[in-house]
Amino acid sequence: MNDEPRAEELLRAVERFLEREVVGRLEGVPKFHARVAANVVAMVAREIETQDEHLRGEWDRLTELLGDDVTWPSAREAQLGGLRERNETLSERIRSGDADTEPFRTEVLTHLRRTIDDKMVVSRPPRQKG
Repeated sequence: MNDEPRAEELLRAVERFLEREVVGRLEGVPKFHARVAANVVAMVAREIETQDEHLRGEWDRLTELLGDDVTWPSAREAQLGGLRERNETLSERIRSGDADTEPFRTEVLTHLRRTIDDKMVVSRPPRQKG
């Protein structure tokens, strides 16, 4: 484990610097590019800050949807690979028509809405000042 400051703290410092010191001093295209850079840094920070919670939440919802008891892996690569496999299994069930009837349809829609909401937490741009 790395010492302080953590990666997300460093990213937040860069974001603040860009927003407070750079964006306001620029005009036109350079101002736009500086704001885009600040937003990208903020998105990466939000992803780091929320990734554990979002991945585990998606895993748990898929466990309930698929009715399996696959253990949550400890390694990040195994988590991501497992989520890809489990989402493919869900996709196959949707393609086969399983989600055309209740209660599975509502359960799938609830899962998808929550997963999309989690992704929006990461990708949403912050409100711009000036």
